[in-house]
Amino acid sequence: MSAPEAPAPAQWHRVLTLLADISLLIGTRAVWTQAAGHRPAVAAVISVCYASVLVCGVLALVVRRTRSLARLDGCVLLTAVTLAVCAWVMLHGGSDEADLTAQAARELVAGRPVYGQPWPWLFGHGVARTPTVYGGYDYTYGYPPLAPLLAAPLLWLGHGGAPATAVSTGALIAGTVVLWRMLPVPWRPAATMVCLGFGMLPSYGRLGYPAVLAMALLIPVVVRWSRTGAGGRLGTAGLARAACLGAACAAQQLPWFLAPFLLAGIFAVRRGELGGPAAARVVLRFAGAAGTVWLLVNTYFIVSLPRAWLSGIALPLTQGAVLHGQGLVGVSLYLTNGSDRLDWYSRASLLLAAALLVLFVLFVRRLGSAATVLPWCAFWLATRSQDGYYLMMTPLWLAAAVTAPASAFATAWQPRLRPLSGARRPARIAAAVLLLTPALASAAAAATGTPPLRMRVTAVRHATPAAVSRLTVRVTNTDDRPLSPHFTLTTGQGMDPYWSVVRGPADVPAHTTASYELRPPSGRFPLPRPGVRIRLRAFTASPQTLSSADVQREVRRQVRPEVPRPR
Repeated sequence: MSAPEAPAPAQWHRVLTLLADISLLIGTRAVWTQAAGHRPAVAAVISVCYASVLVCGVLALVVRRTRSLARLDGCVLLTAVTLAVCAWVMLHGGSDEADLTAQAARELVAGRPVYGQPWPWLFGHGVARTPTVYGGYDYTYGYPPLAPLLAAPLLWLGHGGAPATAVSTGALIAGTVVLWRMLPVPWRPAATMVCLGFGMLPSYGRLGYPAVLAMALLIPVVVRWSRTGAGGRLGTAGLARAACLGAACAAQQLPWFLAPFLLAGIFAVRRGELGGPAAARVVLRFAGAAGTVWLLVNTYFIVSLPRAWLSGIALPLTQGAVLHGQGLVGVSLYLTNGSDRLDWYSRASLLLAAALLVLFVLFVRRLGSAATVLPWCAFWLATRSQDGYYLMMTPLWLAAAVTAPASAFATAWQPRLRPLSGARRPARIAAAVLLLTPALASAAAAATGTPPLRMRVTAVRHATPAAVSRLTVRVTNTDDRPLSPHFTLTTGQGMDPYWSVVRGPADVPAHTTASYELRPPSGRFPLPRPGVRIRLRAFTASPQTLSSADVQREVRRQVRPEVPRPR
């Protein structure tokens, strides 16, 4: 008798493999173009990767056995890793976060303080700065210390942010391989596609974001996370998950927002299986192991400079950075002329995070599978609502969707609140709306605020017909409190450097008018092409407000070259 024929792979598995293969083409040409002129050897490797993509595309559609397609998935992963390494070789300068992380590693090796130390020489010359509502910039390191600790042995890679970008890119590759191995075989191409395809996460890795390191450490935590502590025992796997969670929290602040959802979900699932006391013991052991690892990573910094360390790791929450991002703050930044209630964006974000956690606990059987997505919803209302907060965590979405589906929470414990016991769907929806109302009301208050300063350009001095050297602005404070404005001109998204106040008061008293003479930070402000929106913005710190005015007509109206004054 002939041996039974091996089963053919499912068509959806073929399609996933093909999509993962196709995703590797995105952004590859730009890297090849740069390599061809500077590093021909790297360009040759990329050309071989192109051949691999083509061959894998053909084989994904024609192989007959499931085992052959699984091996092909490994080939696609290897091609993706090779392309990620080639891209890092060509583009490893990093961003402001990479420069800060690498400098923190250098200070650590030299035995100098890491936290609370400004390093202004790292910025400018193309390196972005983080402006604050206080009229200055944040030049200090504001993340937990794991990334500098890992970058310290790699300082031989060179100056700039290269050591930090090597850490984040290496963590991304390692996290991809771990996720690929931990997923069921047919789903492995999705790991390659989400982590290394599309060019999204590799670019963040090359920018040196510590959040990429945190995401990679969270992958083993999230895969099959609903099984953590099954039977009342953590075991080696559970303790390893806890260690990875503690290390992730010691790498960047974003895992802090995910951890409560995971702990609440583990308690709910285990209580449904074991009862309350046993579930509580499981969660306490898990949280204790994670906290121990977090503490070990931070011990040196806690002992040496506790206050500076605490201020440093809390910096993203306290630094007062100006509005930025793709969330609701766009209303005050681009659709209106500002708001006198910017603080309410932060309050709305915190209220939404708390409401989502409560909803998660109350309806864990329905929301359990969304534990890795819910925390990031709160950032859409924050003052810093950058899309990177969502993009960098998308592998966790995939890991939970495949390994912690809704069926894993079918028997999870939910609080039996009397008003909701046996309640029908409209009652549950009403309860959810009630919990979300404070956050939505706060967001509405922030977005509908009015700009407290009315600004009008009264004089413009041009160094050349295409560059402004001075700007005179008449500012009226309509608020009931004195305000200390800090000015800048912007021509697009984000904030340009602050302008210096050559003449004008530090404060504008309530319901009064003052005149300011402003100078561009580099001495002149090049005018953009006609039709580009030019906005004069004024930030104040206490309270946090934003006032904006369109000034393109006023700035272009007076084209009078500056006449040198006699000495």
